Amino acid sequence: MKQIDINCDLGEGFGNEALLMPYLSSCNIACGGHAGTLETMRLVSKLAKKHHVKIGAHPSFPDEKNFGRQIIDMSVSDLHKALYEQIDSLVEVVKSIGLELHHVKPHGALYNLASIDKKTAQIIVSVIKSVDENLILYAPYRSMISKIAITDGLKVMYEGFADRNYNENLTLVSRENNDAIIRDSELIFEHVFKMISEGKVKMKNGVEVELKVDTFCVHGDHENVVNNLKNLIHKLKQNSIKIL
Repeated sequence: MKQIDINCDLGEGFGNEALLMPYLSSCNIACGGHAGTLETMRLVSKLAKKHHVKIGAHPSFPDEKNFGRQIIDMSVSDLHKALYEQIDSLVEVVKSIGLELHHVKPHGALYNLASIDKKTAQIIVSVIKSVDENLILYAPYRSMISKIAITDGLKVMYEGFADRNYNENLTLVSRENNDAIIRDSELIFEHVFKMISEGKVKMKNGVEVELKVDTFCVHGDHENVVNNLKNLIHKLKQNSIKIL
């Protein structure tokens, strides 16, 4: 039986964590960069504990105004400090409820930049190792940050996106485009199942590209996300795929 992890970015102010958590196997909690407070971190962490969902940190450029979706020009030391403080704050919250942090997944512009920029990737990997070298990094397949992390001895889980379309270079279609988001639940399942069963992702133009995925992200701010999650999990189990 094949196994897969399903994750979601939470604690970002949408307030639907209680609806989503029963269908997830891991979550990424905003820890103060683009969203999130100590209070929301505690609330979401407790929900995750209740539903036996693995907890990860979701750090970003310190930029609440733009929700972490714009690149911020920062020195190496300033970015390192900002990311360390975000992750460490969640570590303390998670410890306070008797659990341990499982992984780190960068957010937004930081995630995208680290996928292609060596300096940014090195900073993130350095931060993670300074917090806990046993933490797992969620990152795109063949990305700069995944390669650096593996070289530096971190465990990496390759992340795919269940409800987003891809460009041929394996970047995500921009949210500014009408076809960036997959909204139909059947199309989401087909998209995910192809990646799991064939190790390929199909573009809008029909081209297929190799893509290895260990964990799928479902965006909590998308319309009908709960129903889409229910359908996805149901169909995966019908096809003998276990949710980790």
